[in-house]
Amino acid sequence: MKQNDKTFFEKFSNWAAKYTGSSYAFLGALTIVILWAVSGPVFKYSENWQLVINTGTTIITFLMVFLIQNAQNKDSKAIQIKLNELIAANEKASNRIVDIEDLTEKELDQLHLFYEQLSDFAEEDEDIHRSHSIDAAKRNQDYKHEFFKRKHEEWLAKKNKI
Repeated sequence: MKQNDKTFFEKFSNWAAKYTGSSYAFLGALTIVILWAVSGPVFKYSENWQLVINTGTTIITFLMVFLIQNAQNKDSKAIQIKLNELIAANEKASNRIVDIEDLTEKELDQLHLFYEQLSDFAEEDEDIHRSHSIDAAKRNQDYKHEFFKRKHEEWLAKKNKI
């Protein structure tokens, strides 16, 4: 599924987002600020000396807004796709939830209230481990495995009849 037809901007954006979020980038920025501060007496704290850091930080901040937004958009899409896959794969989940990002704010608020009510019901259960135990998760996994195995066998049988 991996494709290597990324644009230059995508490649650069991925690299920049990864690098600028690292401790090396922080140390580099800190070093620049310290060097700038130490050079103050040499330049007699002139307007040009102040202009250097102001201009530099303004330009970098302006450009970083677009790189960060690009990374956020990509991450949001990936997370949304993963959540959609989980919803689609879970037989008990409502497939109507898959496309809720296109709803209006009012419609989203209504859904939010619905799920808040579900949360309130869950909070009434005093034993948090009752519905979240390892045993329950294992039983659920076994059930899903058998269910999908049976569905796959039915599909194969139907396919072989054709």
